[in-house]
Amino acid sequence: MNTKSILAITTAAALCAGCVGTGPNTQNGAVAGGALGALAGAIIGNNSGGHNALGGAAIGAVAGAIAGGALGNSVDHQNGTIYRSEYEATTNVAAPSVPPAPPPPAEVQTAQPTPSALWVYGYYDYDGYRYLWVPGHWEIPPPNAVAFVRPHWRYRGGSYVYIRGYWR
Repeated sequence: MNTKSILAITTAAALCAGCVGTGPNTQNGAVAGGALGALAGAIIGNNSGGHNALGGAAIGAVAGAIAGGALGNSVDHQNGTIYRSEYEATTNVAAPSVPPAPPPPAEVQTAQPTPSALWVYGYYDYDGYRYLWVPGHWEIPPPNAVAFVRPHWRYRGGSYVYIRGYWR
C-alpha cells in the first residue's frame, strides 16, 4: 500500500469521526488537521525503524483532527457559528417517517482535556441520505451554554424535520 492510499484511508476515517453539528470551522479544522496529521504521521512512521506508515498515518490523522477541530471550534465560538437553538439547527431535510438509525457502537469516554470542556456523547447525524456516526468527544461549549442537545427529528406540518445537535 502506498503513502497516497494510506493518506486517503486515514483522512476518510478522520472525516467520518468529524465534528458534525458544531460549526463549519470546527469541521474544516478537523478535516484539514486530519489530512495534515495523516501525511506527517505516514512520513514519520515510514522513516522510523519499523517502516510503519499506516500506523503513523492513523495516529497522525487522529491527533491532527483533534487539534484542527479544537482550533476551528475556537473560531466558531468567536464568529458565532455554533448552533445555539433548535431554530438555528433546523435543516430542510424532511421525511414522511423517521428513517431508522443503526445501533450505536460502543464508545469510551476519554479524560477531560480542560475543566471547561463538556462531554458530548456520540450520536448519529443524518445528511439527508444516510446516518453518519459522530463519536463522543469533548467540546468547550459556547458562552452561557450548559448542555448539548443531541440531533433529533421533530414532527412539523405533516412530516418529520431533522434538527442538528446544538448547545442550549
